[in-house]
Amino acid sequence: MTNNAPTPSIESTNLDSLAPIFKASGDPLRLEILRVLRRDTFGVMELSQLFDMRQSGMSHHLKVMNKAGLLEPQREGNAIFYRRPLNLDSDKLADQTIRQIFDMVDQVPMPEHLQDRIEAIRLQRANQSQAFFSRHAAQFREQQELIAAFELYAEPTAELIRQRASRQGWHTALEIGPGEGGFLNVLAALCEQVVALDNSRDMLAKATRTCIDERLNNVDLIEGVTDTLLARGDAFDLVVANMVLHHVPSPADIFLDAAALMNNGGCFVVSDLCSHDQDWAKENCGDLWLGFEPEELTAWADDAGLVSGESLFIGLRNGFQVQVREFWKSTGSS
Repeated sequence: MTNNAPTPSIESTNLDSLAPIFKASGDPLRLEILRVLRRDTFGVMELSQLFDMRQSGMSHHLKVMNKAGLLEPQREGNAIFYRRPLNLDSDKLADQTIRQIFDMVDQVPMPEHLQDRIEAIRLQRANQSQAFFSRHAAQFREQQELIAAFELYAEPTAELIRQRASRQGWHTALEIGPGEGGFLNVLAALCEQVVALDNSRDMLAKATRTCIDERLNNVDLIEGVTDTLLARGDAFDLVVANMVLHHVPSPADIFLDAAALMNNGGCFVVSDLCSHDQDWAKENCGDLWLGFEPEELTAWADDAGLVSGESLFIGLRNGFQVQVREFWKSTGSS
């Protein structure tokens, strides 16, 4: 028997792929969810808290949106968080449509009450991280070396910075989250003025002792967060974040703040863990996030107007991998 059914055209097949996207996005609440996921990653309970609704109801919305490709799950140990998809293909009509939906949603200002709730969740995360370092300041090096010995990522990062500094002529540098201050001697040798910023008083005391012992007289240690420096109007040629992003409430915001704190032509150097599944790191090392996909860092940098440069990947014997990345601020940036 001959099958006379018409073969679907490419156009109709593409249109069929669009229907679930428009159906899943045809709800004001779901559009609000997409908006809050612009830079942040939230769990089901956090999203339920943001939108003041039952977890079962939120889970239903997330399931529909995930199936349509509007968001994707990200496992953090035993918890599931949600984010916008990282890899959208510019050649696929469905992915183009999703990107257009994101662009339109992002043009709508965030309601003040929603922004306040987001800040409350970030504060909860920050307090959790800060409490950990207050409790374990005396064992900081031992705790961190459960994941990676300092030298394994510090030396490749330092070498990358030295290569760039020889050509760029940097004068000012900022290290976000210096810990015990082990990397400050590298920056102090390359730049006339260095600022070390940390929100943990206990860790800042350790960094102060390091500066005294090593006679790093051009380092200014400040207790606070990036907003502290933005309010002062500081600007730097180089910003460094060594193994810091997985401890901060909103890693994407660090990219935005680094861009705002850099002079034109400045460089943001990041070393951090690649995404992993070793959940014990949260309790034993105070990690808020189990590493990051390289595409996440690239997307956050793009959103902050930074251009990706060199990437190094360092494999460790215990199953972790460290990525060292550089991101540049265009000389034409405002």
